Amino acid sequence: ADMSSPQDVLPALQDAHTVFLVTNFWETMSAAAELAQAKAVTDAARAARVKHLIFSSLINVTDASGGRLPHVSHFDGKARIEDYIRASGVPATFVQPGVFMTGFFGFIRKAENPDGDGQDKGLVWAMPEGVKEQEAQLPLLDAARDTGLFVKAAMKHFPDTEGTRILAATAYYTPARIVAELAEVTGKKVSYVETPHDRFKSFLPAPAAQEMLENMLLLQGPGYYAGADLQPSLDLLGDDKPITWKEFAEKNKDKWV
Repeated sequence: ADMSSPQDVLPALQDAHTVFLVTNFWETMSAAAELAQAKAVTDAARAARVKHLIFSSLINVTDASGGRLPHVSHFDGKARIEDYIRASGVPATFVQPGVFMTGFFGFIRKAENPDGDGQDKGLVWAMPEGVKEQEAQLPLLDAARDTGLFVKAAMKHFPDTEGTRILAATAYYTPARIVAELAEVTGKKVSYVETPHDRFKSFLPAPAAQEMLENMLLLQGPGYYAGADLQPSLDLLGDDKPITWKEFAEKNKDKWV
């Protein structure tokens, strides 16, 4: 179905009890297009009398930062979608995925060897200046493995989860802990460096550079979830346990060695 068209979406939702909605900002890099798709699905869900809509949401960074970080559109757009769903009258739960562990396949890279002597200089993780190694908080998630655990919890505990946010992350990690555990698993030296903002942006595609810079600065403050506690969400999982960063690194260490 064409997610931009309520008429096309409606037949796909007929007789559905629960719908899990995920929108993709990066497909168009347009918050307006993302919102239009989500509105179409929400309107169709209301028309089909869907009992439970689960939306993959994120916080409004502009609001949470008091306007200091106004360009994180892939977060703010999802927050606006959440507002629309809440106003629609469709019973809904909002699952907010954490920082994808798979992102570290690109974040943490082989360190350059300026001497050209063939020596292994280990791994390096470059982040913008101001994102402190001992202070920033990253709520990590193995999305492919564990998103379903949190969505299942939203369904299992419905209607108690109606109107609530479920924070989908295994734990908060400082960069220092991420680096230390990866070093332990790989046996490599892993360095964390703060990089001037303009240089950090130079590593990124120009259309996304300011957005991703501010996305990283968010981790220092006000925080990916604006400081919210993960434990109530983890408690919903019961015996289901999301994978830890160290376990993930062990399973995927070939990506770094």
